[in-house]
Amino acid sequence: MQAALPLPLSTPNRNLVRLTFVRGITWTGFLGMIIFGIEVLGFELSTLPVVAVIIAMGLINIATWWRLSRPRAVTDTEYLCHLLADIAGLTLLFYFTGGSTNPFITYYLVPVTIAAATLPWLYAWITASGAMAGYTFLMVFYEPVPQLSHGVLGPGALIGDVNLHVLGMWINFGLSASLVTFFIFKMAHALRRRDQTLSRTREAALRNEQVLAVATQAAGTAHELGTPLSTMAVLLKEMRQDAVGHPHLEADIDLLRQQVDTCKTRLQALVANADRRRLAEPELAPAEAWLREVIQRWLVLRPDVSHRFEVADKRGTPSMAVDTTLEQALLNLLNNAADANPHDITISLDWSGEEVIIDIRDHGPGVAMSIADQLGDTFVSTKSKGMGIGLFLTHSTINRFGGGVSLYNHEEGGTLTEVKLPRQVPGDA
Repeated sequence: MQAALPLPLSTPNRNLVRLTFVRGITWTGFLGMIIFGIEVLGFELSTLPVVAVIIAMGLINIATWWRLSRPRAVTDTEYLCHLLADIAGLTLLFYFTGGSTNPFITYYLVPVTIAAATLPWLYAWITASGAMAGYTFLMVFYEPVPQLSHGVLGPGALIGDVNLHVLGMWINFGLSASLVTFFIFKMAHALRRRDQTLSRTREAALRNEQVLAVATQAAGTAHELGTPLSTMAVLLKEMRQDAVGHPHLEADIDLLRQQVDTCKTRLQALVANADRRRLAEPELAPAEAWLREVIQRWLVLRPDVSHRFEVADKRGTPSMAVDTTLEQALLNLLNNAADANPHDITISLDWSGEEVIIDIRDHGPGVAMSIADQLGDTFVSTKSKGMGIGLFLTHSTINRFGGGVSLYNHEEGGTLTEVKLPRQVPGDA
């Protein structure tokens, strides 16, 4: 049976993983550009403190990866501390590399944007205030880098003289835009996945409530039907004695008695199978043998039906998990086909490495497009006098087994009902 879909990893945990990636990319890029500036462009920097800041941020990233391997959940406060640590590291780096004249100073917007997108209102303002304080500090206190103020790439450049400050701002814009886009996209994707999971959970809870309500009504109805069925059986027995010598009448009464006995048997089976422990432990059965038995029981209920049973000509014998609820679900689909048109119903069995596929083809009027999308999700019926409970319960049961039901209007007329169920390997049930 299909396991319940797990909820996604908590959002702060996922966001801290992404922040760690962003931090690694950013500081690796800073290291590469500083080496390029010193070795190629001749920047005059305090190398030792700059390298110390970069190493410190690298150690923070390593510690963060170790912390993420722990089972403890990440809180918003912890996430805020990581962002403030990034701002502190940026402030130290910029202090030794030109302060507010450094074209990468606007990288402060990256942690501010991340905080605004992921943290509560107060924490976002704390992050913004920290970045603003760092920027303000660097406008007054910093170690200047002359090349960032008036340095140019010489006449040998492809596009002529280019101010290094302008070039640095261009590189910073590309880096910041890429990282912000990456992070915001991943965060939005995680939120969409969470919303979809919650939506599926709500739908499953609503469906379970509806199934429980129907089951409660069914239990009461089954109890109430016992008396009238017993009365009908007694009357039919007396009518059978009175009909001696009238072959046609005898045949009709025998058929009615058979139908009444079948109803009583099904009610008894319903009571016997009410034990939830038995329903929770489906048994493994060969798909073809199980389907043939279901069809035989169906033919007893619907003697007016003509059908054809086809099995795919493939090697192997597929098995699947079954119980009485799955049998009833398939009987509901077979009865729908018989109600549409009892003649020439085709039932076919096919399978793949992962699925068992049961197709039921009838030659009725087909499914109205106006209700096609609602079938099985709500109490909507394909029959003029139906309530839609059968299809609803059928969908719920088959979904519980990890399968699905699809109804199509066949190109040659009628309806094709496709049931897909997981193929099981002996020992997996």
